[in-house]
Amino acid sequence: MRDECIDALLTNPDGIYVDGTLGNGGHAAALLERLGARGTLVGFDRDIEAIERVRMRLGTKPGAHVELVHGNYADMAGHLDRLGIGSVDGLLLDLGVSSFQLDVAERGFSFQQDGPLDMRMDQTRGETAADLVNHAGEQELAEIIFRLGEDRDARRIARAIVEARKKAWIGSTLQLAGIVEQAKGGRRGRRTHPATQAFQALRMAVNEELAGIEAVLENMVGRMVKGGRMVVLTFHSLEDRLVKQFFTRHVPREESLPQGGVRRIVEEPPVRWIWKKPLVASEAEQLTNPRARSAKLRAVEVGV
Repeated sequence: MRDECIDALLTNPDGIYVDGTLGNGGHAAALLERLGARGTLVGFDRDIEAIERVRMRLGTKPGAHVELVHGNYADMAGHLDRLGIGSVDGLLLDLGVSSFQLDVAERGFSFQQDGPLDMRMDQTRGETAADLVNHAGEQELAEIIFRLGEDRDARRIARAIVEARKKAWIGSTLQLAGIVEQAKGGRRGRRTHPATQAFQALRMAVNEELAGIEAVLENMVGRMVKGGRMVVLTFHSLEDRLVKQFFTRHVPREESLPQGGVRRIVEEPPVRWIWKKPLVASEAEQLTNPRARSAKLRAVEVGV
């Protein structure tokens, strides 16, 4: 949904725009093509390899100013302060895991190939998924898998992990996937792998993804210029619910008073929906990119 994202985001070709999730640089490259000579693009990614890939992709084309930052978007406000940037005209967040991370076995995000059980988006810091599954208590594991993976077999899976790690360190993706699959009773005609939800949950926990989304939205809504846009592309219900609820709190509404009249209720600054319902990928895009099937695009204009 690259074009839809850029169309929703760009209001001033000479403005300052932030791509909080560079990934492979598709959105950044498209945005840079449409920025004017006085425009600025600031790109963030927790993955140092992504920063280098995007730096090579964007090259040194004349025109808009480009700053690439290796850092967590949860800390975006502080990084912008250090760059001397105050208000911005647009913020884009593509919350999907990049295809590079999923497809490279050594990153440990997928059970399609065997690899070390890592799952860190920033491999320079923090605990790995292996650290989590081998040290967390059974109750904590169950809560993570149920809350972040929405897997009703969370307790059974957590118990199986704890029993398995008594015998050997759980250090590979296929090792963990096998434990989860067995705990869930095998494939049994499932269209998706039985470990899909558990892997999602562990990835989100390792990277503190929901807390990061809350932090960047809270920190950045007050830094938008009047009329600036916040555009967020989500890929599962927990992310989408969080984004929807945050924006909804900032959309003004009126409440009737018992004594008559109304009062305006809104968290400052106010925003308005660009679309009342989220956009979804076209059928054509879903055919060429199956990962787009779950995508939802929400956008608001700030300061209305």
